[in-house]
Amino acid sequence: MSQNTSQSENFAQGPKDLHFSENPRIDRLLQNVVHELRAFTEEQAQQITDLVDIGKAMSAQHDPASILELILSHARKVTKADGGTLYLLTEDQQELAFHVLHNDTLHSRMGGTSGLPITLPNIPLYGADGQSNQANVAAHVAISRTAVNIPDVYEAQGFNFEGTKEFDKLMHYRCMSMLVLPMKNHEDELIGVLQLINAKDDDGNSIPFSPEIVDLSAALASQAAVIMTQQQLIEGLKKLFESFIKAIAMAIEEKSKYTGGHIERVAELTMGIAELINNNREEHFADVRFSRDDLDALRLAAWMHDTGKITTPEYVVDKANKLETIFDRIELIRTRWQAIRLSRQLDAAERKLATVRPDPEMCAAIDAGYDAEQRTLDADLTFLETINMGGEFMSDANLEHLYAIAVQRYRADDADHPFLTEDEVRNLSILKGTLTDHEREVMSGHAVMTRKILERLPWPKKMAMVPEIAAAHHEKLDGSGYPLGLRGEQIQLASRIMAVADIFEALSAKDRPYKKPMPLSQAINILAMMAQDHHLDQDVVTLFLQSDLMYDYARKYLSADQLDIALPSKKPSHGTLQNSYERIGH
Repeated sequence: MSQNTSQSENFAQGPKDLHFSENPRIDRLLQNVVHELRAFTEEQAQQITDLVDIGKAMSAQHDPASILELILSHARKVTKADGGTLYLLTEDQQELAFHVLHNDTLHSRMGGTSGLPITLPNIPLYGADGQSNQANVAAHVAISRTAVNIPDVYEAQGFNFEGTKEFDKLMHYRCMSMLVLPMKNHEDELIGVLQLINAKDDDGNSIPFSPEIVDLSAALASQAAVIMTQQQLIEGLKKLFESFIKAIAMAIEEKSKYTGGHIERVAELTMGIAELINNNREEHFADVRFSRDDLDALRLAAWMHDTGKITTPEYVVDKANKLETIFDRIELIRTRWQAIRLSRQLDAAERKLATVRPDPEMCAAIDAGYDAEQRTLDADLTFLETINMGGEFMSDANLEHLYAIAVQRYRADDADHPFLTEDEVRNLSILKGTLTDHEREVMSGHAVMTRKILERLPWPKKMAMVPEIAAAHHEKLDGSGYPLGLRGEQIQLASRIMAVADIFEALSAKDRPYKKPMPLSQAINILAMMAQDHHLDQDVVTLFLQSDLMYDYARKYLSADQLDIALPSKKPSHGTLQNSYERIGH
């Protein structure tokens, strides 16, 4: 074994086992040096390990609130600080906004993931006169981009700590040491400020922050700023993409006013039902949880589910009446009826003139026949105007009446013409609604186009299912839906949720041009029947109809005339907790 190896092994042993000199005093001195060196080395190694672990932990988080919470928590752990505050620079770079606030002694947690919002006013970096705010220590650090380490704020010069002292008096607290650090990213841009309060020794006493801790905290603050910058870039891209998605929805709204509102309401309902499922602990959904990525994909799919309608003609999307195309062709029939009336009037006059000599009785009979024809024409036109509006099912009697009108003829321009064209008869004989079979196929084609359009986008891996989710919102569990005729478990839960939202919105909508607003009770009954007929997911429908979500939606979007059932009283909301920080303007 070499001499170097032997020395290394000796160094790894405990101080009591090491012997460096025959002189006991020198040996004890060297043992103490080795002991201190080992402790220092282990402490430095542990700090490096902690920084690496902290970086991994923060990098693994994707929720901004959780990242901010981690930053402050780890900074306090490293520095053994009793409390702290994390500020972020506002978009206009003129103020610092509170985002997370901790204090162990006061058992206080606000902002971050606590669920308690911080309502404290932002800290201005500049005054109304444009002068920098050097009196506030956090503002000073943000402006100067340099750390400030204060052993005792009660003895500090150059900063205004009156608010801190008033807070201490009110809460029976003693703020002593304070370490305030700028959070700068890799481009040396300020992201925020990290403020730590009251470093603690092993006995829990407040002590100043050591210079070594300042350097370590600065490294942590820089690391946190880089991660925050990365997350801000990611969030910025997400917001940009979602804005683009909503711009597409706006384009559809410009094409069809009610469809744009439909998209927004379906997205709201879809996400509401998904939240119900995430919060549900009952049998059917006990093990179902949508992750944040799942919810993001579902939200985008809901906003884009009708994208294919961009290619659908307006007269199909907004077909309010059976004869409507670019305009409502009932106007053509009204004009034609005027021509028929005139034709009948001329015919009656010609028959009168054809008599050899005036015959009062014959003229009276001709006039009576003409009047009867006019009454029949008026009644037939009223009938055509009524069935043109769609709505209820066409009865067999109404179909026979329509066909009886259609076979009649009138003469104009030396030619005979039918009362109604074949296309008019085809449209007016629609049994339910306003769309012909061909127009329904065109309308149904929007689901196919939605998928084609969305599949052309370079979706990231986590969003790869958006086209499938969006395109399947018209599929039914019994296979009678479109465009693919999927059955049962072939339809993923996200699409089933959207199908329920889509149909309930359509049933209860008050702005459709082709139908009267439906009472809430009727919409509920139809939704329940569709679930019983295996068109919709029974569990999703039941959860929705038994929830407050359905009633909240009805209050928000239905007219008073539609609310034909008693809505449960709305639960009062709890106000946010007022705290001492607000009272003294900390």
